Amino acid sequence: MAKRFIPLTEVSEILDISSAQAYALVRSGELPAIKVGGRGQWRVETTALEDYIQRMYSQTRDFVRTQGEA
Repeated sequence: MAKRFIPLTEVSEILDISSAQAYALVRSGELPAIKVGGRGQWRVETTALEDYIQRMYSQTRDFVRTQGEA
């Protein structure tokens, strides 16, 4: 069974970014996450990560399209 939630370390590995960048995405609200457990560990739902990735693809397409018109 696939995991529903993943820690920020896995998010940073999947996106090939630093842990600090993954944390910044969560803190800014760009990437929805929850805090769980007594130590308040951040977890990201895998579907939320996929939604974020798709949003970034869309934003990149829009950026490329508008830059091509300039």
